[in-house]
Order: sequence, then structure tokens, then C-alpha cells
Amino acid sequence: MRRSTALRLVPVLLAASVSIAGCASWGGKTETVEEQMKNKDYKFGSLLGTEGGLNLFGKNKRGDQDNAGGIGVNSFLWRASLDTLSFMPIASADPFGGVILTDWYTPPDSPNERFKVNLYIMDRQLRADGVRVSVFKQQRTGNDWRDINVGPETAGTLEDAVLTRARQIRVSQNAAAR
Repeated sequence: MRRSTALRLVPVLLAASVSIAGCASWGGKTETVEEQMKNKDYKFGSLLGTEGGLNLFGKNKRGDQDNAGGIGVNSFLWRASLDTLSFMPIASADPFGGVILTDWYTPPDSPNERFKVNLYIMDRQLRADGVRVSVFKQQRTGNDWRDINVGPETAGTLEDAVLTRARQIRVSQNAAAR
């Protein structure tokens, strides 16, 4: 046999020997699902294997607030952000990263303007600097949409509205827990 032919057979022989060795460790024993569950350490009743479970809104199974397992942001800020932006179409909402992106919204009283919002929740704590908002505005000229600068007070007003709503949710939840 030529040397090049032998070199081509090496990977094939290696793969065959690995697959045969894998079958030898199988031992011909099959387990039922119940037996597999007993032999493994599975956690049921929770998402992502977190002990407290994933709870986007409020308390988790252990009664902890703000640190619900799996979510990377403050649950009060998350709910408040969704409530505040509920009048706009949501294009994307990521509770793990704390990002809410809206699609373009045209107010009924001004059909030649449209707005878009990107909202970022920055922390797991309910803090004044826990929300960052970017607002984009476009105005129609003919058939085209042109970008218009939005004053920083618009984003600040939205941030304040989210923080106020988050405090309201927290207060009402604490009152209901008593």
C-alpha cells in the first residue's frame, strides 16, 4: 500500500475505534425516564435552574424582592418601563439585559412626526440613575422622514416617569404584603 493511502485511512480508523469504544461503555443497559431523573440532580419548578425561580414581577419563591433569579434588572423598573411605554409599539424587550426598544410611533394629533425610544435599565437596584432613555424624532418632508434633534428634557421626563411609576409599584406591593 502506498504511504498517501495509508495516511488517508488513519482518520477513518481513528473514528471507527472511538465509536466502538463508546459502544463498549454503554453496557447494553437502558434506564427509564424515572430512573434517569432519580440519578440526576434536576431542579424543578424554576427556570434556568435558579433556586428562587425566574419572576419578572415582584417577589420570588423565597420572598426576596429585586433579586429574582435570572433577571438582570430591577423588577420594579422593568414593570414601570413597560407601563410608561405602553402607548408605543414595542419592537424588542429583553428582561435579562434590561433593554426595551420601541418601533416608530406617530401621535394621532401630528401625523407628520414620529418618535422612537430606546430604554436601558442599568442596575438591579431601584435607583435614580437606574434608567437611561434615548428618544429619536423624525419629521416628514414630502415622502421622506428626516431626523430632528430632541431636547434632553424629553428623555429626562421619560426617565422621571419610569422612576415615579416604579416607586408607586413598590409602595403598592409593600402595602399589599402587609
